[in-house]
Amino acid sequence: MTRLYYTDALQTAFSATVTQVEPAGDRWHVVLDTTAFMPTSGGQPHDTGTLGPASVVDVIDDDARGVVHVVDRALTVGETVRGEIAWPRRFDHMQQHTGQHILSAAFDRTCGVRTESFHLGNTSCTIDLAREVSGAEIAAAEQAANAVVWEDRPVTVRFADEAEAARLPLRKESLRTGILRLIDVTDFDLSACGGTHVPSTGMVGIIAVAGWERFKGGSRIEFGCGGRALASHQRLRDCVTSLVRQTTVAPHELGGAFERLQVDNRAAHKTIRALQEELAASMAGTLVASAEDVGSFRRVIVSQPGWDPGALKVLASAIAAHPGVVSVVTGSGTPAPLVVACAADVAFDAGACVKQITSALGGRGGGRPELAQGAAGDAAEIRRS
Repeated sequence: MTRLYYTDALQTAFSATVTQVEPAGDRWHVVLDTTAFMPTSGGQPHDTGTLGPASVVDVIDDDARGVVHVVDRALTVGETVRGEIAWPRRFDHMQQHTGQHILSAAFDRTCGVRTESFHLGNTSCTIDLAREVSGAEIAAAEQAANAVVWEDRPVTVRFADEAEAARLPLRKESLRTGILRLIDVTDFDLSACGGTHVPSTGMVGIIAVAGWERFKGGSRIEFGCGGRALASHQRLRDCVTSLVRQTTVAPHELGGAFERLQVDNRAAHKTIRALQEELAASMAGTLVASAEDVGSFRRVIVSQPGWDPGALKVLASAIAAHPGVVSVVTGSGTPAPLVVACAADVAFDAGACVKQITSALGGRGGGRPELAQGAAGDAAEIRRS
C-alpha cells in the first residue's frame, strides 16, 4: 500500500482501487492500494473525508492490513474510488504537529528539557516535559519557537534505515525498526515521525502557550498553533472586552480592579453576616413563640434564603437556647444548607437527624447530638423530610 501523506501532506484528492471490504457492526472496513488518509498515530488523530459515496469516520493503522478506512457504507472490491481529505481538519493537524516539533526542540535547546509525550486534541494540544520548567523558561522556549516559525524554514521529509538514523542527531531516539521517516525542520529539529506536517514553518503561523501545570514530576504545557492560536486570541479578546465594558477600566487595569472588588466583597460579606447574626438573636424569641408542639418538644422550622451558613448556625442555636425546643433552619440554593439544634433539656439527636435527611436527599452532613449541619436537596425538600 502506498501512503501518499508520507511524502505530500498537501495532497487532498486521489484515486485508488478497493482491495478489501469487511463489515464491522454498522460500519465497513475498507482497504485500498493507495491512500492519502492518515490513521491515528503518534498523538495525532486520523483524517476524515470521503471515499466515493462513503464518509470516512475513522482511519486505523493495522499491522496486517495497513491503513484501514472505517466508512459508513459498503464499497466493492475491485472498484476505483476517488478519495477526498477534509482539508480544514488535515491542515489544523499539520499546523499543530509541526508546531509541536518546533516547540519541543525549542525547550530542548533553550533549557535542556526533553518532551516525553504529545497529545493533539480537538481543541488543545499538550506536551509533557521531563522536568518542571519555570515561567521564564517557557517564555524563552516560546520565543525561540516563534522565531523559527517566522523565519519560514523548510520542513522536509526524508527516510533512513536504522543504521543511518543511529548516526543522525535525532532529538529523540526512535524505538521503531526498519526504515524510519524523518521530519527535518532545517537547522533546528530532526525527529522520526509518521504524522502530517506543513512544508515550511511559516505555515504554522504562530505558536502560543496557553498554560502549564505540574504533571507526574514534570510540566504539562498546553499550546495552540495557527488557526487554534487565533481562535484562542479571539476568545480572550471577547472576554477582556466584556470585562472592560463592565468594570469601566482599561485592559491593563483589570487585575487591580478585580483585587479591589474582592476586597470590597469580603468587607460587604463580613458586614452582612454581622447584621444577620444580630437579626438572628432578635428573631429567635418570635420564632419560638410560634413553635409547633410535636409531643415531647416544640419544633421550629424556618428558611432564611440568602443567609450565610454561619448566620444560619447562629439562628438555630439562638432558637435552641429556649428550653424544650428543636430548631431546623435552612438556607437557599441546591444543595441547601441545613442546621439542626436542640435545647439541652430535649432528648433529641441533631446529628442523627441531619444524617438521615441529607442521606435521603443525596447530600452530606452530621454533627453532635445538640448541634449538626449539612447540605442536601433544596429547602422545600428538607421541609418535607
